[in-house]
Order: sequence, then structure tokens, then C-alpha cells
Amino acid sequence: MRERDIERLFAGDAGDTESIDELYDQVDAPARERMRRDRDGEPAPDARGRLTGEARERLAQQREDVVSADGPPAGDRWSNWGDADERGPEPYPAWLVTELAAVDHELGVLKTGKEADVFLVERALPDGERACLLAAKRYRAGDHRLFHRDAGYLEGRRVRATREMRAMRNRTNFGRNLIAQQWATAEFAALRALWAAGAPVPYPVQRIGTELLEEFIGDADGTAAPRLVQLRPDPGELADLWRQLLDAMVTLARDGYTHGDLSAYNLLVHDGELVMIDLPQLVDVVTNPQGRSFLERDVRTVATWFASRGLPGAGDGVVELLLAEAGMGHARPG
Repeated sequence: MRERDIERLFAGDAGDTESIDELYDQVDAPARERMRRDRDGEPAPDARGRLTGEARERLAQQREDVVSADGPPAGDRWSNWGDADERGPEPYPAWLVTELAAVDHELGVLKTGKEADVFLVERALPDGERACLLAAKRYRAGDHRLFHRDAGYLEGRRVRATREMRAMRNRTNFGRNLIAQQWATAEFAALRALWAAGAPVPYPVQRIGTELLEEFIGDADGTAAPRLVQLRPDPGELADLWRQLLDAMVTLARDGYTHGDLSAYNLLVHDGELVMIDLPQLVDVVTNPQGRSFLERDVRTVATWFASRGLPGAGDGVVELLLAEAGMGHARPG
């Protein structure tokens, strides 16, 4: 691939989306990450989500940098809080930097995936008095795995324009962009609703197009919280994590929802607290014809994981409990 094509790819030239999609498909995920790091001069976290020493030093240095009158430091951007399509629920958390004079520093990749990449971003005031770490999730418009299985998740949703629905079904270039936008919008709406309901989810900071900024779950030095699947909890910790997860599933069910893709891979554990992530496919178990099936699968998947770690019978009676909480206590037997 030619150098100028790579530059166009990373510049996100929206004027020629089809050719950009074609270019993107020619580069595998490791190569994309390598090129991005080479371009920005930023080290990525290690396989466990921890920033390297070099990255932590850069983070510390950036906290001391003062933005010049000419603009933010090279590679950074002014905070786009004022341009957000949507913002999180009020009152805004005390830790969140909302001043328009803040600068967003991109610190590296937290996670790469076929549907979206997640980046670590520090939003800081130029004088260094206040700063916060955020997770920037950026959906890509492409015919990827998530978008192949979106029909069941979208059954309970509506798209008004017939042209848009037809484009999405036919997976045209325009349609794939619409799908990416719909997933981003759906995830932000899910996070807002679940945060307001008291569910253990990251605070949704803002959405612009297909980029979501969320609360970073991890330590102040940029070390991301581990996923549940990475842990080997002792019996007491295992029982406590199951209790937390059951409480979270009940909270969702009371509002008529199930996660839709729940597993040990999209549950974080930070300081002993369980946090649900990756929620673009949140399913309304009442209005979606497949809602019960999604709920049953969520329960089966996590109960199997807990049972394999030494907590047998974790899922007993849970489906019936959640259906009752969702107001479907007299639903047909499974």
C-alpha cells in the first residue's frame, strides 16, 4: 500500500468513503495498530492492558505541558465537549473535565477489535490543575462480524426512512455507515439509561458520530481494569462477583433489558467491583421477539463460566427471576 494511501486512511477522508473502506480492508489489525503508533509516536499497552513505562512517562509529562496560544500540542486536540451530539446524564460527575479550554491527549490503544477500537484519552486543562482519563470507543463502518449478526438485536428498533433501512439491509457503503452510527447511538443510549438506573456501567461522557467517550475503568496511571475472564478468584471472591452480577442483571431486567452478549469477556473488575461494558446490543426483552432467547443465553453463558470456576448451580432459577422482574413472570416455559 502506498504511503499517501495510508495517510488518507488515517486522515479518515470522508469524501471517498468507499475507497477508504477498501484500503482499510487491505490492512490487518496488527498492521493498523503499528501504523497508528508509528504515526503518533505512541506506545501501546501490553497484552494485559497496562501502559508501558514509556507511556506512563509521557502521560506524566503531558500533565505538565502548557498549551501554547497557537493551539494544542501536536497530535492532540481541543476538547470537543462543546460539539458533542449527546452528553451523559446530569449532574455531571465531579471528576469529569467539561471546560472547553481543555485538551484531549491520546495516549494509546486499550483494545482493538473488528467493529471498534478503544483508545485511552486524557482530557486536561492547560494549567494541569484538573485532568481525567477517558476511554474513546470508535466504531468503524465496515461489513464486520458484529454487523453480520445485527438483525436479531435490531428487531425491537425502528428506522423511519425506508431508504436507510434498505441501505442497511443491502450493506451498501452508505448502509454500513448507518449501521455503525446506529450501534454507537444505541450503546450511548443504553449507557445513559443503565447509569440512571444504577447499573454498574461506565459513565457515558459524550457521543460524536461514531465515537463514544466513556469513563475509563482502571487506575490513575492508565492501567486498565482486567476482564473477569483474566481472573482466578478464590471461592469468597467468586461468590461475591456472582452476587454483584446477579444484582446487575436484575437491575437491567427491571427496566425490561438484558445485555444481549453477556460473558466474562465484557465484564471488568476494578477494586473488587464488577462493571459491565460493550453494550451496543442491549436487548428489550419485552418488545424484541427474540428477547427471551437473548436473556436465556446471557444467563447460560455467565453461569457456565462461574460453574467452571467452582460455583455450581449459579444459574438455577435466574431466568425465571429475571423474567419476573421484567414483568414477564407468566411467560411461556423455556
